[in-house]
Amino acid sequence: MIDTYINDFIEYLIIDKKYSENTVKSYHNDLKKFENFTKKQINNISDSDIKNYIKYLNKENNDTKTISHNISTLRSFYKFLLIEKKVNKNPMEYIELPKTKKSLPKTLSIEEIDKLLDIKLKDAFSYRNKAMLELMYSSGLRVSELVNVSIHDIDTSNCIIRIMGKGSKERIVPLGDYAIKYIELYLREYREKLVKRELNDYLFLNNHGKKMTRQGFFKILKGIAKEKGIKTEFSPHTLRHSFATHLLNGGADLRSIQEMLGHSDISTTQIYTHVSKEKLKENYNNFHPHA
Repeated sequence: MIDTYINDFIEYLIIDKKYSENTVKSYHNDLKKFENFTKKQINNISDSDIKNYIKYLNKENNDTKTISHNISTLRSFYKFLLIEKKVNKNPMEYIELPKTKKSLPKTLSIEEIDKLLDIKLKDAFSYRNKAMLELMYSSGLRVSELVNVSIHDIDTSNCIIRIMGKGSKERIVPLGDYAIKYIELYLREYREKLVKRELNDYLFLNNHGKKMTRQGFFKILKGIAKEKGIKTEFSPHTLRHSFATHLLNGGADLRSIQEMLGHSDISTTQIYTHVSKEKLKENYNNFHPHA
């Protein structure tokens, strides 16, 4: 059954490829969805079945990015099956990814960031939230990286944080004065108040004393944005985009930003140059008398 092959593939991703928990989960979800659709033995699946599956994904109103991810997952799956000699043909061989329209990442203005970070500090939760947001904006972390930060990853004396990023790639990112100040305050006076019976080394804890979740952080972020009257639609990743864009606008070079973001390819980082150009055009159109 296809289920057995999916389990073998997932084991390969965890043990051999050392993919993160979130990446493995997304691959598993894609393959289970495909299994539920096809209901065929693995060697009986043809390129027509794959094309019908893509049509089904389109009918389900999945966006282009989601469909591309599903196709990429199936490509990797069949590549593994061929290497392991579990199949003798590859139905993904001539399946192309849909053309995606590249959209510029959304960012917050410096004024909106200042609003977001202006948190009224009154208890352990507000100090934790302040430290989380300052760290996120100071270092451009992914939300999955933020919630997995350990108290041992922070080196406030050298103003750096050690991050385990995508594909288990480690990087060192500098920390700003504001982030250091509020992380130290939170650690010294408030983190212990969030600890329950179960001890752990995660820096940011929820109200149960456990690791902050991505969903929990997003909920906190939305609550603060609503309270501050920030109407721009954004997500935790918008803070990462804002970090990179504001650095670039301030004169930082692209290679440094690439390292701090943990991008393996500089072409991924180059999208922020387009954001800056768009901002320049917007400023020109808004403020030049003959625009």
